[in-house]
Amino acid sequence: MKTEFSLVQLADPDIAEADKILRACVHCGFCTATCPTYVLLGDELDSPRGRIYLIKEMLEKDQAPTPEVVKHVDRCLSCLACMTTCPSGVNYMHLVDQARVRIEQRYQRQLAERLLRRLLAFVLPDPRWFRISMRLAQLARPLAVFLPTPRPSATPGLVQRLKAMLALAPGRLPAPGAPPGSVFAALGKKRGRVALLQGCAQQVLAPRINQAAISLLTRHGIEVVLVKDEQCCGALTHHLGDDEDALARARANVAAWHREAAGEGLDAILVTTSGCGTVIKDYGYLLREDAVFAADAAKVSALAKDITEYVAGLSLAPSTQRDNIVVAYHSACSLQHGQKITGLPKELLSKNGFVVKDVPESHLCCGSAGTYNILQPELAGRLRDRKVANIASVKPDMIAAGNIGCMVQIAGGTSVPVVHTIELLDWATGGARPALNASS
Repeated sequence: MKTEFSLVQLADPDIAEADKILRACVHCGFCTATCPTYVLLGDELDSPRGRIYLIKEMLEKDQAPTPEVVKHVDRCLSCLACMTTCPSGVNYMHLVDQARVRIEQRYQRQLAERLLRRLLAFVLPDPRWFRISMRLAQLARPLAVFLPTPRPSATPGLVQRLKAMLALAPGRLPAPGAPPGSVFAALGKKRGRVALLQGCAQQVLAPRINQAAISLLTRHGIEVVLVKDEQCCGALTHHLGDDEDALARARANVAAWHREAAGEGLDAILVTTSGCGTVIKDYGYLLREDAVFAADAAKVSALAKDITEYVAGLSLAPSTQRDNIVVAYHSACSLQHGQKITGLPKELLSKNGFVVKDVPESHLCCGSAGTYNILQPELAGRLRDRKVANIASVKPDMIAAGNIGCMVQIAGGTSVPVVHTIELLDWATGGARPALNASS
């Protein structure tokens, strides 16, 4: 694609990167076939190709974002399916992230939406406030029936979003997991040492996921540390366009993990929430212009691994699971499109005694996408229903996924137990049987 940025504009590293991305796009349209919003809406501007055109025009003319641009960028899930199918290697992720930052900085949203976004950016990355908010949501949930039914609109209103938030709140919350700073010794001969990302929403909604990871890792000779000064990975605020907050969290994590690695050493930084993993693996890019943090950020990105990547390198204990349980594997977008990890989790499950079934249309997002199921509840609901119907077609006993957002989203539309891949692997190799849903 031809671009027309001035030399002054190209002096900005972000614009220079955008120019490189835009020039790689040949507008072939392959991306439209796998874009969830285009599949649902059939609007060219709700496809990656359409959004690329809108973003190009906004950046080239150095314009403030128009309501039209904001509407279509906001509808993007950042599922990155377009990057998997793009034959030209267009890095849509970095382009749409740049557009979100510009929208946040130069577009004046309505007051109610600004307040909601600030609330999400404040509450979700902090487990203490998130737990309090979940308690409040449990109290308010019965009152949701008294909220008025909103009129159909291209842009969801506050009432519709409040209903979505209340619907996502679990019926009960589990007890908190291990505190930051905890170290779990390897059982038997020590074979390695890793940091395990504690997460934000996950440690409130389903601490059992990391407990299963710790159980499996220590049983196989790996010492696990929960790094004390670790923060939210920054993914939530990053996708809300709050670059300043996201980069501050990235720097704090890079510093904390670098200290841990320089101390007793780390073989890897393991992540059980693939949405977080995709961003952490991108720290090297996000902090590339930071003279203080660039080198260490690149090292952290190199150390970051999805839990299944690391477990695949261990010689797992012989499987004790022989019930021929049928598992529908849901491939989270951030794992299959963001990190290009596709067959590995299924192979691990199959090797450890489970009957693994592929889900039709597995490339399409479930509609969770961070805060998307709150900010775009109507589209998210349609995607969830489509995903659940496809899962039901393979008649599973359980559903496995590698991302807490997907687990909560899918569990809201089915009675089939939804568990994390690592819970099944832990169970198969001597650990406890998984709980029955993502919020129990």
